[in-house]
Amino acid sequence: MRVHFDRWQETVATYESWWKGELGRPIVNLSLIDSPDVAEERLGRAPELPFETFTGSYPADVSPEAIVDRWDWELASRRYVADGFPSIWPNFGAGVVAAMTGCEMLVREDTIWFEPKSIVPSGDLSIGPDVTTAVALRIADIYRQAVALWGGVVQLGATDLGGTLDVLQSLFPSQRLALELYDRPDEMNRLIWEVHAAWWAHFDAFQAIVAETNPGYTAWTPLLSRESYYMLQCDFAYMIGPDMFDEFVLPELTASCARLGRPFYHLDGEGQLIHLDKILAIPGLAGVQWIPGDGAADVRHWPEIYGKIRDAGKLIQLFVGQSEAGLEILDLLADQLGDLSGVAIIGDVRAGLDEEAARKILERHAIPWLSQPEAG
Repeated sequence: MRVHFDRWQETVATYESWWKGELGRPIVNLSLIDSPDVAEERLGRAPELPFETFTGSYPADVSPEAIVDRWDWELASRRYVADGFPSIWPNFGAGVVAAMTGCEMLVREDTIWFEPKSIVPSGDLSIGPDVTTAVALRIADIYRQAVALWGGVVQLGATDLGGTLDVLQSLFPSQRLALELYDRPDEMNRLIWEVHAAWWAHFDAFQAIVAETNPGYTAWTPLLSRESYYMLQCDFAYMIGPDMFDEFVLPELTASCARLGRPFYHLDGEGQLIHLDKILAIPGLAGVQWIPGDGAADVRHWPEIYGKIRDAGKLIQLFVGQSEAGLEILDLLADQLGDLSGVAIIGDVRAGLDEEAARKILERHAIPWLSQPEAG
């Protein structure tokens, strides 16, 4: 094992204070990325297996041991500062529950998507919570190997299970899902709750593997929480109006929020803004991640959205890379919101290049640098 991190107790306490509204400053989860040459000087030659953004890109004959060993080197090549910590998650594509409920997983160089193995009429389709499919077993094996190697030194995040209607959109491709919602609402409501059951079966099965060693919960977005947390979503919601959102999205989303200790919502694209008030009114929803979407103004230009989220008593999460301002988005948000309590920003900084500028920005907001000693 190459990864070294000995600040877990302090890190968990910091995040818990943030979730409870007691921290008095933003969360800034940063990692310093060394150049490959510097990393190899510290850690030795990288494993021959390349690092793949999509874990599902690895062929079936690549062992979980080899994958986790590559992850180990990759995480050790970073240093974790401020509120950063080592974390990883098996990335099998957004909405991987689709591959466990009747879709084929299609892998390309830079993406993974899902298509139905056959087109089945909604009335004949039945979705069961089967956690023994090949994809589910592959993910579970990778989790087990990660637990065996790290034993809690690295936080293991939930794979991207997807949103319920997003999974159904894979089963009913193109515009067919929207037509099914109009024409067969009773059948679609049945399928929504069947996907909901499958989603939770997989969430619980994967969490059971990591529960004893994980410092907390994370998802593809590494917000650390001792209570159960997930980044819920329904990207399909941009295609439907308020009435259909009320019928097909809100009940299931509310039910998932009730089952999670600290649910967040991934608000993706301007087309979802018509649903924001209803999302913010969901009991128990902890916060919102706003992604303006392709072609839209970046996160510097939405003070009214962040203000609405803040006024509703919800937390805010965004990424350093969501604007050209980089980490200076902290300064901009501080001006727009008045203060940064309840805000979390996550990202990477190039070691030796942006490091000094990052230090100065954190100092302006009273955020300790807390550099983790190098592994080796």
